[in-house]
Amino acid sequence: MKLIYDGTFEGFLTLVYDVYYEKIQVKYILKEEKYEALLLDETYIVETNKEKYYKVYEAITKRFPKFYVEKIFNTFMCDSKDFEMDLLNFIVLGFKDIKQLENINHIFIANLKNLEHELFRHVHKMYAYARFKELDDESLYAQIESKFNVVYFLGKHFKKRFNNQNFIIHDINRKIAFIHTDSFKGIQNVAGFEQPKYSKNEEKFDKLWKSFFKAVSIKERENLKLQKNHVPLLYRNMMNEFN
Repeated sequence: MKLIYDGTFEGFLTLVYDVYYEKIQVKYILKEEKYEALLLDETYIVETNKEKYYKVYEAITKRFPKFYVEKIFNTFMCDSKDFEMDLLNFIVLGFKDIKQLENINHIFIANLKNLEHELFRHVHKMYAYARFKELDDESLYAQIESKFNVVYFLGKHFKKRFNNQNFIIHDINRKIAFIHTDSFKGIQNVAGFEQPKYSKNEEKFDKLWKSFFKAVSIKERENLKLQKNHVPLLYRNMMNEFN
């Protein structure tokens, strides 16, 4: 049977509840946005339910060690991948025998391990590639386009480095932002978007950065193929030196 859910973490844990207690035999799990109905499809539509979500969430946090709870969260941040069947099997196995989650002979455990490694490789690249600009209120603003949902990790990273500085990290595709101000610290949905107003100094900083990038490059030794390997096209839209 194909299970269809809304793509949210709450929806997925509701799905876990339904599978576990209703004994549903699952072949595929799809997000609503990716599902195209066929006449012969046997489907089960998961209705996100807060009560079911909380029950599963509380059970996981009590049953699973902290690093496994973090693995579940990290896996869900890999939203451009089809991880749902592997994560469902991981959670169900954990409820049955927590010790078995160390057994990488289970293919879904190996898959999740590899996916988590891929996530953090991407996160570390984003630490280097994210570019902040100064707004007219002197706070810093970074616009990102990302393979995975990484605003939480970036926010946590830059919170330590910017100390008391106000900043915003805006994932324009997912319409979410990590906001760090005196009055609010956390992630918010950003339904609408208006072009931010940059400070007068920002244009000077932007020109200086581009001048530096141009000054350190050696035209005779330019290698565009190697450059793309080091700085893939995916990251360039948010980097001043490539705009």
